[in-house]
Amino acid sequence: MNDVTETQLTIAEAAEAVNQIKQNISKVLVGQDLIIENVLTVLFAGGHVLLEGVPGLGKTLLVRALAKSLSIKFSRIQFTPDLMPADVLGHSLYDMKTGEFVTKKGPAFTNILLADEINRAPAKTQSALLEVMQEQQITIDGETIPIESPFIVLATQNPLDQEGTYPLPEAELDRFMMKVELTYPDQAAEIELLKLNTHAISNEASIDDLQSIISQKTIEEIKKLAATITVDEKIFEYAVEIVRASRQWHGVLHGAGVRASINIIKAAKVNAIMHNRDFVMPDDIKIVAANILRHRLVLSAELELEGADQNQVITAILESIEAPRT
Repeated sequence: MNDVTETQLTIAEAAEAVNQIKQNISKVLVGQDLIIENVLTVLFAGGHVLLEGVPGLGKTLLVRALAKSLSIKFSRIQFTPDLMPADVLGHSLYDMKTGEFVTKKGPAFTNILLADEINRAPAKTQSALLEVMQEQQITIDGETIPIESPFIVLATQNPLDQEGTYPLPEAELDRFMMKVELTYPDQAAEIELLKLNTHAISNEASIDDLQSIISQKTIEEIKKLAATITVDEKIFEYAVEIVRASRQWHGVLHGAGVRASINIIKAAKVNAIMHNRDFVMPDDIKIVAANILRHRLVLSAELELEGADQNQVITAILESIEAPRT
């Protein structure tokens, strides 16, 4: 496929490039189009994403297909209880020949980092990612090393198997732009997935057949283009009203912080590009809000006993706030 490598991309070219990536990933990940869109939104908005779902829904497959489609560096870390921060970031080694310490870079020095089952590692190891996720740099023994763009962490966790897991602290959760919940595909998609996986020798062969769609340079061009998307003053107010309402909502112990409203605007800009627009609409805010707020709300025990969850609270918040007219 042709790579879009213009010095200055148009909105239409960027939208087409993103659509090509989506179609490419859909060849191996059937029935998860919305999930793919969410991950691409986070990538081009410069954020990170937490993928939650039961085993077998293709979380790892999605990340590997994304890396293959983008032709950029990819690393995978299997988080376990005995994983240490140095196993993620790297460490210094003494070179007997030169008599000097040499920095051995860890798997976090990459473009796409898959943190598989991140909640299986203790807090000390989880927190090793805080600096690189926020500042895109890693400090090893006092030496600060920048990470090349783009850089995105895609972390997975299983919501059912809680034995031997360590819940992510709020500070860690807040670093993720979105928390995306994967669900089972519909029956037609599941049948298609069955055919795909029984015709080929393995899933690995399907991923290896994927083509690289865009270059690292084009990814950065799309990210820069997203920053130029027009946002009306009323849209800014709308995003802030939603976030502030989450802090005052009945039954919510802790609402979303300022980082949530920033991320809502960033993600809405990318969503506008995906729909070939150079301005943000209220619908863009509504589309991205749930995934951005979901992991930032802490509900009271009383509300949970009533059977309510974060998704229901977010739906009620969005319904209570009138969207600006454009």
